[in-house]
Amino acid sequence: MRTYENLYLDGAWVAPAVAAAPTQVHSAADGSVVATVPAGSPADIDAAVSAARRAFETWSQTTPAERAALITAVADALEARADELAEITSVEVGMPRKLARRVQIGGPLTVLRSYADLLGTYEFTKEVNNSLVVKEPAGVVGAITPWNYPLNQVIAKVGPALAAGCTVVLKPSDEAPSPVFAFAEACHSAGLPAGVFNLVSGGDEVGKALASHADVDVVSFTGSTAAGSSVAQAAGRHINRVALELGGKSANVILDDADLEKAVTAGVNNAMLNSGQTCAAWTRMLVPASRHDEAVEIAKRAIAKLTLGHPLEDTTRLGPLASAEQQTRVRSYIEVGIAEGARLVAGGPEVPADVPEGGYYVQPTIFADVKPSMRIAREEIFGPVLSIMPYSDEEEAVAIANDTDYGLHGAVWSADADRALRVARRLRTGQVDVNGGAWNPLAPFGGYKKSGLGREYGEAGLDEYLEIKSIQR
Repeated sequence: MRTYENLYLDGAWVAPAVAAAPTQVHSAADGSVVATVPAGSPADIDAAVSAARRAFETWSQTTPAERAALITAVADALEARADELAEITSVEVGMPRKLARRVQIGGPLTVLRSYADLLGTYEFTKEVNNSLVVKEPAGVVGAITPWNYPLNQVIAKVGPALAAGCTVVLKPSDEAPSPVFAFAEACHSAGLPAGVFNLVSGGDEVGKALASHADVDVVSFTGSTAAGSSVAQAAGRHINRVALELGGKSANVILDDADLEKAVTAGVNNAMLNSGQTCAAWTRMLVPASRHDEAVEIAKRAIAKLTLGHPLEDTTRLGPLASAEQQTRVRSYIEVGIAEGARLVAGGPEVPADVPEGGYYVQPTIFADVKPSMRIAREEIFGPVLSIMPYSDEEEAVAIANDTDYGLHGAVWSADADRALRVARRLRTGQVDVNGGAWNPLAPFGGYKKSGLGREYGEAGLDEYLEIKSIQR
């Protein structure tokens, strides 16, 4: 068991200001206690923000090359522990270890190194007629991150913030905190100056104290839409900037000329990634009504290959959910789908057989003949549940895809690349993959509508942490 007793404040590991029982972290696989983390308080947030404010005076004056060197050093320190990080993430989140090594660790490291590279080319100053337009660090950043991709969500915020010249106070989720404490250890060993990065774990009161702090300049939050609304209201009291990466209900639009086998199989695998605990998952599969039943059969074959089991077993293709709360939530949504009249074609609400006792497992589930009005088609479930929805023509497919409060991600499949691109441009969502287009860590990621505000990754991610000044000459 891993025991973390201290918070990381002003370049040192220190005990919380208020004595409190540590928070227990449970294994997704069997429910056992695998770690404990300290319970911070608003007093610790005050200390962390003060340290970050002091450090900002000097960190904001460093050169891009100096910041790039330190960011690279942090990435190197994490890379040296990549296998260890994959294992602890697998245990706490539930993603199979082999996949976690690539997605939960490899992906974030690529993003972190991309910001070191970007600092070599990014234009912080630009001549516009008689003006010098200058981009300067925004100040102290309060970052609040979730549990489903713990290291990735930290790096998506801290990486560009540090690259911009900002200092950071981070409040991670207590459900999968070990990779985040490892990140703080990497910052320390890499020689990041005191106060530039600070870590305060704790409950909701810690997050509220950070979001509403008068001396924080930018609040960056990833989580549910409801929680994001609360964060925005808290930050708004001081007119603090906010960046919000929130929920999703993404549509996978398979057009009538697409390779159905390829599109459906890819869609199932995407929807089930991290056991569906992915905000950008394609949880609505839109297929031509004339090929609906054929798509269902392909989906059933694809999901049958996702072997459910302990995330540390090499044969496992799909692991448990991260918590008992998530397990209960997802199973209740499956029951809702059945009650609404959707046709259950795979999985179900029953606890899976032949899985470790005490783990938070849910059967990978597919519903067919799903109507756009159903709750399972409108609400974010955040579990391994896919809705297959028939449509009559391209116009209806676009209408169904856009008939949602969310707009985070999506996909379009067609044998005609121009047609696919045309449909992709009509979707009201922040990112669309055409015919299985690969993830690009330099491309902006973020949502329309209730999926959030602002963007992460690449230059757009860096811009979130910069202020713009015009100097007329």
